[in-house]
Amino acid sequence: MWETEININDIKEIRVKTTAYLGVGAINKINDILSTLKTMNIDKVLIMSGKNSYKSTGAWEHVKNALESNSIKYVLYDKVTPNPNVIQVDEATELGKQFGAKAVIGIGGGSPIDAAKSAAILLEYTDKNATELYEYKFTPEKAVPIIAINLTHGTGTEVDRFAVTTIEEKGFKPAIAYDCIYPLYAIDDPALMTSLPKKQTLYVSIDAINHVIEAATTKISNPLDVLLAKETIRLIVKYLPKAIENPNDLEARYYLSYASMIAGTSFDNGLLHFTHALEHPLSGIKPNLTHGLGLAILLPAIIKQIYSAKPNTLADILAPMVEGLEGNPSEGNKASEGIKDWLHSVGVTETLSDVGFVENDIEKLTNLVFDTPSLGLLISVAPVDGTKDIVKQIYADSF
Repeated sequence: MWETEININDIKEIRVKTTAYLGVGAINKINDILSTLKTMNIDKVLIMSGKNSYKSTGAWEHVKNALESNSIKYVLYDKVTPNPNVIQVDEATELGKQFGAKAVIGIGGGSPIDAAKSAAILLEYTDKNATELYEYKFTPEKAVPIIAINLTHGTGTEVDRFAVTTIEEKGFKPAIAYDCIYPLYAIDDPALMTSLPKKQTLYVSIDAINHVIEAATTKISNPLDVLLAKETIRLIVKYLPKAIENPNDLEARYYLSYASMIAGTSFDNGLLHFTHALEHPLSGIKPNLTHGLGLAILLPAIIKQIYSAKPNTLADILAPMVEGLEGNPSEGNKASEGIKDWLHSVGVTETLSDVGFVENDIEKLTNLVFDTPSLGLLISVAPVDGTKDIVKQIYADSF
């Protein structure tokens, strides 16, 4: 396969909207990135991360040294949790405003980077807050520059225009998508991802799989979405078991990182539909539920519902996961069971009841799908009509 002819230690510059650096040792590019910021008269930055991984991966030492060598001052907000909320974004923004930050650096997985994107908007719109941003009370057209140092291989947020934050008091987990929050630069260094726990390795990779399955089957999908979906799924099916078996396998981490990146580009074009629209209420209600696990639980039931609308596309892109699909609209059950078998093969067997939901929750979850800002847009581009009955059936089939 062509992958064997790539030198994973050769840092590639990948240009989408964001300039992304992919490869073992890519973290060393942070000095060049900060040098560029300095030429933009940026001498103070807000850094956002979770509590531990920015240090335990070794990323922080590189960033700190580069900040010091470029005489850029910083203030650190390291309280971002999985499924970040508007309170965290507002706290970080206030810290950045008081400090006079002119850019934001997010270090971590999707949560810190999404929170950093949100703060970057609010540093420009100083009279607004995160709740107003995520309830669509205003439409931002600018944000301070964003640098994304990615420590997981799943969200694709380091190269796309999306961000997600929870409004916990309402159970809302909306998404925003604005051109102003494309990161200026991104770093995807597989060597920073070797300490990802097994379950997180699984869940972030499943997130990327869902990104492309959805993006390739929306009403606005384009040929690039399908191309990227095929490659994303092929790479993850091939390299995820290797990363699980040997977390230090840099080749596996490299291709999982690349797969995540191109998956981010895929749904940046084709958008998302059922799986993300229905998962956001799950982790909106239960912030401790890992996003990728919620997606995995829902995926087989969603494949069952949408297969007849996109049988040839799904047969093609799912081929590495499910053998023998021919693109016959009647194969929905076979595809659904095949996806479930593949998930079981990598160790993901949970159902909604296993993560604490009961069937009486279906009505509340369904209402959140239709009441949460932004999720209606996702439902509207699904390949089949996103009725309440179909949403309820997907939830019911996921128990």
